Amino acid sequence: MKKHPNLLKEEGLHDAEHVLVSDITYLESDQGVHYLSLVTDAATRKIVGHHLSSDMKAESVVKALKMAVKDKRYSANAVHHSDRGSQYCSAVYQDELQANHIQPSMTDGYDCYQNALAERVNGILKQEFLLYRCKTLEELKRLVRESIAIYNEMRPHLSLDMETPNQVHNRKGQLLELA
Repeated sequence: MKKHPNLLKEEGLHDAEHVLVSDITYLESDQGVHYLSLVTDAATRKIVGHHLSSDMKAESVVKALKMAVKDKRYSANAVHHSDRGSQYCSAVYQDELQANHIQPSMTDGYDCYQNALAERVNGILKQEFLLYRCKTLEELKRLVRESIAIYNEMRPHLSLDMETPNQVHNRKGQLLELA
């Protein structure tokens, strides 16, 4: 179980390109409690990785990270920030970060304000999109996918000058390709 310092305390790093924030939240269906792991690009607010499972095992949580790094935008010199949950401290999660050359960063303790962006994204999804109680895990997975697509493609953010996460993310991606 490896814990790391909070790198987001460094001036300006939180808004820099290549900072990922992660958190886990719970959702319910008629089949029980499920766990949604999210990975969000801090600069663009885009949810770039997610995984919904019936457990909180590190192997399940790392699937959201694998989705986030699939396009290689976040490999080499990226920072991954999370709380100090056992899943993020686990060897399997830390190995995946290391394999993608992503530097880990964690909250100093269990202060949710040190992972506020990830917590905010959880809240937006739960309060604005995931309002319908699903019967099954599969139905909930479809609702989560649809909700994330709407969040990324259609929901403007005041912090993004009323643009959507996808608009900002795509523009920054084009700038990275030109550099």
